[in-house]
Amino acid sequence: MGKHRKFFERLMRGSSDHALRFDDLCMLLTRLGFEERVRGDHHIFTKEGVVEIINLQPKGFNAKPYQVKQVRYLIQKYGIRLEDGDE
Repeated sequence: MGKHRKFFERLMRGSSDHALRFDDLCMLLTRLGFEERVRGDHHIFTKEGVVEIINLQPKGFNAKPYQVKQVRYLIQKYGIRLEDGDE
């Protein structure tokens, strides 16, 4: 199982929202087809077909737990999946 698949599954389990690395979350969103733009420490992600905008800021090296929950909610809401080639 690839690194991205493991991270995706860890994110979707929701058991460690406080310990997910910010860079890994940003990389996963890019792999899932989101476009990223950066303004200061704000990383803004958009995707065609997804109405909501994801706005993330790091907390040290980790992602903020409430933002991890928002990302998980949107992935579930829109049925976004990691493709087999994106392991």
